[in-house]
Amino acid sequence: MKRAISPQKPLGRPRPVDAHVGSRVRMRRTLLGVTQEQLGNAVGLTFQQIQKYESGANRIGASRLFEFSQILGVPVSFFFDDMSDDDADRSTQEAPLDFDEQDFDDGDPMSRRESLELAQAYYQIRDPKIRKRLLELVRSVGSLEEEAV
Repeated sequence: MKRAISPQKPLGRPRPVDAHVGSRVRMRRTLLGVTQEQLGNAVGLTFQQIQKYESGANRIGASRLFEFSQILGVPVSFFFDDMSDDDADRSTQEAPLDFDEQDFDDGDPMSRRESLELAQAYYQIRDPKIRKRLLELVRSVGSLEEEAV
């Protein structure tokens, strides 16, 4: 008896929902200062497998996603937060082969590595008064930039 083969996604490009979920794993991991190797060790995977999850190249199963939520201290829904309806819709359609990570840039500045590193460095400042002064400085520079435009 022959088995029917279900259609597979094209090779070379993650589905938008997988890329989004992976980017949320990366964002939370980075904010906590956890390395890919540390996260991998916590769930019995290599850092290369974590890289594939974070890029969306490999889908994260429900039990693994639950495990990540426990380790990273967030609800499972966190990984789907801020996902656009377009990305959800495109995940059910066939995707072109020319994958570029920039295709998934939704314009959210918090999804940038630079923002995550800045937030991580900010929270490494132990003195709350210094953190507050730094925040005031950044806000004032930002408002000067707005006035110049």
